[in-house]
Amino acid sequence: MRRYKQLLLANKAWVAEHTDENPDFFSRQTVGQKPEFLWIGCSDSRVSPEQMTMTQPGGMFIHRNIANLVNDHDLNLMSVLQYAVDVLKVKHVIVCGHHGCGGIMGTLQGGLDGPVDEWLDTAREVLRDHRDEIDAQPTQEAKVNRFVEVNVRDQLVRLARTKTVQDAFAKGQELALHGWVYDMRDGHIKPLMEIAADTVLDDIGRPDKVLV
Repeated sequence: MRRYKQLLLANKAWVAEHTDENPDFFSRQTVGQKPEFLWIGCSDSRVSPEQMTMTQPGGMFIHRNIANLVNDHDLNLMSVLQYAVDVLKVKHVIVCGHHGCGGIMGTLQGGLDGPVDEWLDTAREVLRDHRDEIDAQPTQEAKVNRFVEVNVRDQLVRLARTKTVQDAFAKGQELALHGWVYDMRDGHIKPLMEIAADTVLDDIGRPDKVLV
């Protein structure tokens, strides 16, 4: 059987499972959404935020891109962020990187071209800013792991500096930013850092290692 047809069969099984448990499951979805979380993660097919957090439909607003980057010129992400914070009033925004990130490895190794190469300019800024610590790691895997961690740190700070987040903080809106790393080796999400309205962004240092 063609693999795409397996997806359609799986969808039917998923619908049956949910409607058997709750006949109103899908009709309730049409009322609207009120997620508490915005997840900004990597596009990697091995990293599924709803699955790893067991979040039901309607519980999480999601944006994914290669290497979970926050770029002020990315209208897609900036629109998602504005809608999530200003309209949906999410209380938590999560930037989640992951072990073995292909975008991070590609940035470190070089040799890229095309749109991916241009997209990873933001990751190269992180590499330049933290090159001393990344190069000081004893193995290639350790270098990638530390790059993943400091990338989450820098993207979270970038997120905190956006107008949308700064305006929400200024209004006293309930909002917290979280930097996490997903370790594919054991399946655990490992918290790295948090930013609140009273966090002094210029004083944020490098986070402790969690991918050990």
